[in-house]
Amino acid sequence: MASRIAMVLNRQTFEYDIHALIRSFIPMAEIKISCGEEMPEGDFDAGFVVTYEETAVGVVYVPAQGEKQSLSGPITGWNDRIRTKNEVKNVVYRLLCQITGRTLPWGDLTGIRPTKIAMHMLEAGKSPEDTAAAMQELYFTSREKAQLAAEIAGRERKLLGLLHTDEGYSLYVGIPFCPSICLYCSFGSHRLDVYQKQVEPYLDTLFGELGFIAGEMGDRPLDTIYIGGGTPTSLTAEQMDRLLAQICRLFPADKVREFTVEAGRPDTITREKLEVLRKNPVSRISINPQTMNQETLDLIGRKHTVEETVSVFRMAREAGFDNINMDLIIGLPGEGKDEVAKTLAAVQELSPDSLTIHSLALKRATRLNLFRDQYEPVSFENSAAIMDMTEQCARQMGLKPYYLYRQKNMAGNFENVGYAREGKEGLYNILIMEEKQSIMAAGSGASTKFVFENGERIERAENVKDLRSYIDRIDEMLMRKKIGIDTYLRRNKDGGLEKEG
Repeated sequence: MASRIAMVLNRQTFEYDIHALIRSFIPMAEIKISCGEEMPEGDFDAGFVVTYEETAVGVVYVPAQGEKQSLSGPITGWNDRIRTKNEVKNVVYRLLCQITGRTLPWGDLTGIRPTKIAMHMLEAGKSPEDTAAAMQELYFTSREKAQLAAEIAGRERKLLGLLHTDEGYSLYVGIPFCPSICLYCSFGSHRLDVYQKQVEPYLDTLFGELGFIAGEMGDRPLDTIYIGGGTPTSLTAEQMDRLLAQICRLFPADKVREFTVEAGRPDTITREKLEVLRKNPVSRISINPQTMNQETLDLIGRKHTVEETVSVFRMAREAGFDNINMDLIIGLPGEGKDEVAKTLAAVQELSPDSLTIHSLALKRATRLNLFRDQYEPVSFENSAAIMDMTEQCARQMGLKPYYLYRQKNMAGNFENVGYAREGKEGLYNILIMEEKQSIMAAGSGASTKFVFENGERIERAENVKDLRSYIDRIDEMLMRKKIGIDTYLRRNKDGGLEKEG
């Protein structure tokens, strides 16, 4: 399949959606976008020429060799941008299916939150069956994925009903340090050995930001607290104790529905740190192996062994943790069905309370993508059979799917799915995906999200990622956050919108 592709549009509209669809079928394609009506000059393997008219869109596929292929479809009206975008994507998707001879599990959906579509349909009164059927018809979603989206959206609605989605909020606390940077990582993580001297100044600044948030939010209901990273357990036991004590002093941590700490990397977890977490109101932790194949762990830069993962998990159980999540990544270099089966068997023996299955996403900033030529001899495999195997394993352990999201450039164009036992679902995960509640975020690279009108409008206040800049420019970020909080509180006074005038 062509790897150098020209994408030409007579008007630059929906170009990113079309680009994402092409990349979904041809993951490693280099795509150059231009405006016009004909193929530009250049060394291209193929091109797509998109022509918009008032009532129709036409797409022509122009290969370097062979015959052109084309398809067109109606546009019902440019006033409804969302509907028009879907009509355009419909035509592009059908042409790509025609060219490649295959379909995609999520059809022409390119967004990261397919369950939001299912949620809107359920909220509008559709049954789960009608919701799944509508997703198949409108977006060419496979029957299995449409049913999965409808099932998860239904479960999310029930769980969201337990929370103060309108008048309440959740808290995210970022700890951007890791013992090493994994090959696939795109987060703003900093190697602890390099940035060790920055940890204490960072915590001092973080404590100040947390105090600011607590003061501004007052007595509004706090539903969940999530400490993520990076790897929060990169902190020493004493530093973790101080962080948790500060949070408990400032916020009603003992009354929240969920308090999660990502204990992510097994090589950062000690009995002393687990005891610190247990003496505080932490109700949920993650211990994330990503794979239970040692050769893969060594390749991707995880500085722990399979045996350490097993040992730490059992240590956490002994410490009294009854809500432990594990993360796995499907599509890691060199891993096929046999390797994934080995991982699943090991995880099934440990029997976590929730399991999150991630499809590998080759993001631009990851070392795996930046230096992907070095890994070309290694396969990046994912398939419907592998994803089905992970789902079957989760359900055999008594875990049901409860949240789902997608990313660009995912292996096999699949999804990330969270499975959990009844009552062990990660509520923060649902909130971050469905955007039904405001999330106040503290720390470098943290993004505060203000949710208005039940998710119809979202505004953000971003913190800088660089550690030194976060410490030096904290006043600037607090001012930005205050403007957002003031707007949020004014527009959502007493749990509802203020009446204008």
